[in-house]
Amino acid sequence: MAAVRSGCGVLAGVLAAVVVCVVGCADDRGDPVAAPAPVPAELSRFYSQVPAWESCAGYAAPGEALPPAAQCARIEVPIDYADPDGPTAQLALSRLRATGEPIGSLLLNPGGPGMSGLSTVAIGGGTPVAERFDRVGFDPRGVGASTPAVACLTPQEADAERAEPPEPNTPEGIAADEAENGEYADNCMARTGAELLAHIGTREVVQDMDIIRAVLGDPKLNYLGYSYGTRLGAAYAEKYPGNVRAMVLDGAIDPAQDPVAESLRQAAGFQQAFDAYAADCVRSPDCPLGTDPKQVIPRFRALVDPLWDNSAATTDPRGLSYSDAITGVQQTLYSADFWPVLTVGLTELEQGRGDTLLQLADLYNGRRDDGTYSNLTDAFNAIRCVDDPRVTDRAVAGRQDTEYRAAAPFLDDGRGTGAAPLELCAGWPVPSTSQPHEISAPGLPETVVVSTTGDPATPYQAGVDLAGQLGAALITHEGDSHTIVFNGGASCVDDAVISYLIDLKSPPEGLRC
Repeated sequence: MAAVRSGCGVLAGVLAAVVVCVVGCADDRGDPVAAPAPVPAELSRFYSQVPAWESCAGYAAPGEALPPAAQCARIEVPIDYADPDGPTAQLALSRLRATGEPIGSLLLNPGGPGMSGLSTVAIGGGTPVAERFDRVGFDPRGVGASTPAVACLTPQEADAERAEPPEPNTPEGIAADEAENGEYADNCMARTGAELLAHIGTREVVQDMDIIRAVLGDPKLNYLGYSYGTRLGAAYAEKYPGNVRAMVLDGAIDPAQDPVAESLRQAAGFQQAFDAYAADCVRSPDCPLGTDPKQVIPRFRALVDPLWDNSAATTDPRGLSYSDAITGVQQTLYSADFWPVLTVGLTELEQGRGDTLLQLADLYNGRRDDGTYSNLTDAFNAIRCVDDPRVTDRAVAGRQDTEYRAAAPFLDDGRGTGAAPLELCAGWPVPSTSQPHEISAPGLPETVVVSTTGDPATPYQAGVDLAGQLGAALITHEGDSHTIVFNGGASCVDDAVISYLIDLKSPPEGLRC
């Protein structure tokens, strides 16, 4: 099916490519290539599944658009890979067939963690990638249409939580925050179950991805991952370096970075994005932040701080809370394309209304028009809490809060006290399953990392660091957006990625777009 890199004992152009390479073979750069990982005998029944592709009518969530030609299927994986004969999960897959002669499948992940990946099959439409690859999306375990699913809050509980004003960082407020975190964790345990919660993380998902690769008939993986999807890609590359044909990671997370340092780097990234928006906005006499660049943060705080005490009016009876206002603002900072929407939202807020920012917060939180929610937020929390080490030192939590406010002054409500509640994961009911570390993947073929200079959520340096760990080619995109491949009209980036995915052609060294 897939013609894999030549020169390593692979018979290209046949339906069933037979890989006979062992460690010591070399790729086109002359570097040693790792041997494919053997399939553990106890997992053979999962690797040998044949997906039953069908209509996606029973898969897509309300409001989720899948191309009419998409097919969907479910495959089975063990919830606990140490107990392959125990309970199983059903993963939802989507597929758009290649329009020409296929190289193989291209597995896609949009990030999150917790985002449904079924609609990612539309990525790369109209490009040679759509001609040469079956594009495949998937809902990771516990997410979206995969079952069982992570569940923590009912829609009513989620609405109520979003409407609450933040607790001040007083002893009473900290205690109330931590009690609420404990209640949330208890709900997750009761409604999801310990079995899935303990096996929801990246450690298991990369093993699921290898089963997906096999059931699609691909001897080696072709993968495009965005944001958290880069963490999945890096972890897959580390565990299965010999099973990779091509891998593009866009909007990188540095797997060596601890969660405290990552949050501070992200705070600085959002401040950079806010500054870029403000610099653009103040050029207009109608800018809701005024025309004096030195006053944009005070003007912004003057708009959002009153929401601590009183929600802004909206057509929706919920109104706009302080938390939703901040969420809505941050949603628009993911791309400069959203800046005009932010101007509309802040102008409305200046006039005492919050409709646009509430809609943006709903989009971010996965709230649908009928008042139900995707499980994006619950899955995000569950995955994050098993993927990262916990911060249980109150002094560290206090310093983190202080440094976060300094790194992102537009988000500083002025109510810092030097203390802060321990965050949700500190009391999570199941242990962490991963630790920050530099990726080591001897024998990994060349991969590609794309990093954007003005990315607020996964700042540029994280991509530089990940590329160094993987020995990957780095494409630098100069712009203000979170991810860019096939998603922003950057032909310089897209052309290089297309050449790499199809022909395994390395991007020019030091490519900047």
